[in-house]
Amino acid sequence: MKGKSICAVPGVKAWGMKEGKYGLALIEAHGTAAGVFTANLVRAAPVALMQKQIRSGKLEAVIVNSGCANAYTGKRGYADATAMTEYAGSALGIQPSRIGVGSTGVIGRYLDLPLIKRQCEAIAPKLASSPEAEDLTAKAIMTTDTFPKHALVQKEGFCIGGITKGSGMIAPNMGTMLAFIYTDAEIGAQPLADALQKATRRSFNRVVVDGDTSTNDIALCTATGEAGKVTGAEFSAALEECCRSLAEQIAQDGEGATKLLQVTVTGAKKEDDAEKVARTIIESPLVKTAVYGEDPNWGRVIAAAGRAGVKFDPDAVSLWISDGSDRFPLVKSGEIIADLIAAKKAMHGKKVIFILDLAAGKAGATAWGCDLTERYVEINGRYTT
Repeated sequence: MKGKSICAVPGVKAWGMKEGKYGLALIEAHGTAAGVFTANLVRAAPVALMQKQIRSGKLEAVIVNSGCANAYTGKRGYADATAMTEYAGSALGIQPSRIGVGSTGVIGRYLDLPLIKRQCEAIAPKLASSPEAEDLTAKAIMTTDTFPKHALVQKEGFCIGGITKGSGMIAPNMGTMLAFIYTDAEIGAQPLADALQKATRRSFNRVVVDGDTSTNDIALCTATGEAGKVTGAEFSAALEECCRSLAEQIAQDGEGATKLLQVTVTGAKKEDDAEKVARTIIESPLVKTAVYGEDPNWGRVIAAAGRAGVKFDPDAVSLWISDGSDRFPLVKSGEIIADLIAAKKAMHGKKVIFILDLAAGKAGATAWGCDLTERYVEINGRYTT
């Protein structure tokens, strides 16, 4: 029985385990590889190592730990990240230079290498291609996540599957997220890198939970090639679809969140403009708290759009609110036409959508986030204690 994400991809084996807050996962798959990484100047040791290792365009396995980010740990941290690849290489019979590494958890703490070595040796013999294997793997890399995140896109002739973790410290330019994506399509290293960059821009880079950009973000994609060659356009579209599904799950699982927030901006002069406006609205604390309180405060949405650094005519915009099925107008061509009762009703569910037409062009973009609740403060006020 094939899985619902990475283990549905031929050539992929995985396993994971969790001991308290400390987890470890191994994924084995040989093929062409590409990666995208955090834009934070303070980069975790595994990010620095992977930016070097990915230049070869090949990966054969990945080792990932949770509970300790191995970030802001200096030369020792880099040596520890290297040791993780050596542990996995020894356990799997693979050159360490062909092994990807990722870490997530508390910043400014050193890894417990004896624990990681023991977990690695326990996991390696169990690698399998099954629903159980991919679920244990996804759970092993979770921190404050409340559920494991899987995605699978099946096309005629090939498939793409991925897992991710992410719940807090999420902002554009990636958040504190790790994503591991696999495909059986045959594709070269540079086309794969280009497709992953594009998909990331339109998915992970448009998720905002709290506006903090992490030190540890990694998204790796490995192509085993077992399905043969596919067209670049078809592959790129499928990869973006997979990443969008994972990104939406991250937003849905934002720390303390009760509602998924989606903002779609249309009528922009160019996609960059639409993206800037959507991201600015998504990250606004005033918008996020209004969504939590089920207050259809369209003024906050329009105000956030106005500070995005994009030129448009405020008196020409239109705005709608939706729960995913019904859509209600709030503003039409600059005129307030809201039915307050209907608008508030649209916010009662688990998903709130704003659609903003800038009336300035034909480009659009979508971003995802969540509401801001008291629970977010509770989680992060005592994160290390």
